[in-house]
Amino acid sequence: MEVILLEKVLNLGDLGDKVNVKPGYGRNYLVPSGKAMRANKANVAEFEARREELEKLALQKLSSAEDRVSALDGFEVILTANASEEGKLYGSIGPREIADAVTEKGLELLKAEVIMGEGPIRFTGEHDVLVHLHADVETQIKVTVNAE
Repeated sequence: MEVILLEKVLNLGDLGDKVNVKPGYGRNYLVPSGKAMRANKANVAEFEARREELEKLALQKLSSAEDRVSALDGFEVILTANASEEGKLYGSIGPREIADAVTEKGLELLKAEVIMGEGPIRFTGEHDVLVHLHADVETQIKVTVNAE
């Protein structure tokens, strides 16, 4: 399935690129989320007419993400959880809990922007968590988990 990207998509392409993707990825994720449109003659003409508008919007998203990353630089979150004496949590701390804790401190953060490649946190202590705000912008925040 050939699509035209309406914004930069990580590991796929930049705004305006025509790329071939698997039909399910294009039909179920890229098109409904507004990240791409099918590459037919009518859509190509529509894209070229809206290109400047989309480029301005992409630049605004990038500058917004850069402002947010400067606010998150050196940010630290302290969470408490029920844990055993050895420091193993009864349960885990995932992206939702981290995003909620950052939002409570006054900086908006979505669950989808918190990337935990090694899975949820299951032990007390300090952990570095990746925050991915834009295809080109990411930072790390420190999450400290204390036992109750």
